[in-house]
Amino acid sequence: MIGPGTLAEAWHVLQAIPEFDQRRSLAQLQERLPAGTLILIAEADGQPVGFKLGYAAEDGSLYSWLGGVLPAHRKSGLAQRLLEAQEAWASAHGFAAVTVKSINRYPAMLRLLIRNGYQIRLVEHFGDPARERIHFIKSLL
Repeated sequence: MIGPGTLAEAWHVLQAIPEFDQRRSLAQLQERLPAGTLILIAEADGQPVGFKLGYAAEDGSLYSWLGGVLPAHRKSGLAQRLLEAQEAWASAHGFAAVTVKSINRYPAMLRLLIRNGYQIRLVEHFGDPARERIHFIKSLL
């Protein structure tokens, strides 16, 4: 099941995702996120196992800032369903596009975005291909 959730639920899942080596406290997340942040939670057996956080960007798009699925629940379609739920919410709330950034060291995320019609609009180079930041956009019109 996917639906609205709390930042505490998202933070709990975030702490258990091994790829995210930058640990943030719940307070740090609360400070970063503006009012009106979209918090989606994916549940399995009544427990949060995935999340997506998004908020209104300065360019008027919905910025998909952070998300993930616990390793034990990957390859089950949850990331796809979270992405679709986020896009549906954005469209229903008048956003014309969704923007997101990822890096080369997350190839599953890159494949998910490209498979769902996200287009590359910028690549930031840092001298290490694994750290290159790729900016994506998807029009919802």
